[in-house]
Amino acid sequence: MQENYTVCKCKKVTYSDIADALHKMQKLSDVLDAFEDVKKVTHCSTGCGGCHDKVIDIISKIMMGHEDK
Repeated sequence: MQENYTVCKCKKVTYSDIADALHKMQKLSDVLDAFEDVKKVTHCSTGCGGCHDKVIDIISKIMMGHEDK
């Protein structure tokens, strides 16, 4: 697993928080749908929005099986 680091500074959401939220989902078929679900669980990207692209990138990598190790 990737070394844990803060992705969303406004809401103090870490890489592990995002990965955990994704792994709890039953269906991972669309990055944007997954992003909306992760946002509901972690509240990332609901402050200033500066982490939006980072969160999308993390979700994409995890969904493609390229989770940082």
